[in-house]
Amino acid sequence: PPTLHGRDWINLTNEEKVQEDSDPYMIPQSGPRSSFHSLAGAYVVGTVNPELYKLPEDKSETDFPEGNIGRLWFSIEYEQESERLLVSLIKVRKLQPPADSCSPFVKIYLLPDERSYLQSKTKRKTLNPQFDENFVFQVSSKMLLQRTLKFLVYRVDKQKKHHLLGQVIFPLKNETLTDDNKLVIWRDLEKENLEPPSDYGDIQFSLSYNDYLGRLTVVVLRARGLKLQEESHAVSVYVKVSLMNHNKFIKSKKTAAVLGSPNPVYNETFSFKTDQTELDTASLSLSVLQSIKGERTHLLGRVVVGPFMYTRGKELEHWNEMINKPKELVKRWHALCHST
Repeated sequence: PPTLHGRDWINLTNEEKVQEDSDPYMIPQSGPRSSFHSLAGAYVVGTVNPELYKLPEDKSETDFPEGNIGRLWFSIEYEQESERLLVSLIKVRKLQPPADSCSPFVKIYLLPDERSYLQSKTKRKTLNPQFDENFVFQVSSKMLLQRTLKFLVYRVDKQKKHHLLGQVIFPLKNETLTDDNKLVIWRDLEKENLEPPSDYGDIQFSLSYNDYLGRLTVVVLRARGLKLQEESHAVSVYVKVSLMNHNKFIKSKKTAAVLGSPNPVYNETFSFKTDQTELDTASLSLSVLQSIKGERTHLLGRVVVGPFMYTRGKELEHWNEMINKPKELVKRWHALCHST
């Protein structure tokens, strides 16, 4: 094997070392060639093709949809033995404050508890704050999947007033949280619904229609301001989604029940087979129901979305927007009413 005398070493930015040929007999004559000299697991590399070492592009750092108001990265991990939920707040990117100057911070809640929260440090004058802060919530493994993380991103102005820039709501029920399983997640910020809840509360859901598959999809996201008959952990709240045609019942599906919260988060998706010709006569009824152990079910409120035959106002607009934007999820809040 060739000796390495008289060779100079060059440090590259990717921390690999490449030897510089000073021996004319060692210059490859027919394109680049790699030679390896192994010594206790160390390898001397003759030439490096940088294209082989490129990491796949992280789309989360570059693909921001139109109207985006910011994106938040965090990680979660659950320690079974100590029953601790570990939350790492990593960073926020591309904040869109109304003012030029922005000094952001984040409040973190573990819903349904909205009275207590943990708070990050404030980052001075940046639209792309890097936090790298760790937070711990004590929560039993029995209750873990009933809980929801809520991140509120604020900015502080010169008068030290706090202004909400956006929020992220993240239910834990869909995640597999075990020891040594750290999940890194990113979510786009959403604007909080600042209007006061309606008399019976509000529900947020998305609609989508796939004309090719003949499939109507409903994503039940969350409800707020519900008037529970009794506020306790014995109370469970769920949503029943029913497909109707000419006011005739076709099929219904239910979300999982959320315990003891007037602001439950669901994030559950349901699909119904619906022919395109039926969209003028079909409708969807979403009923929010409460049940208490050993007692009958109680209706908290309902909303119906559908064509002109059944609905007006926001409910009709939502249905028409779904039809006009095939395969696209159209998300809206709706006021619940108590009429049957």
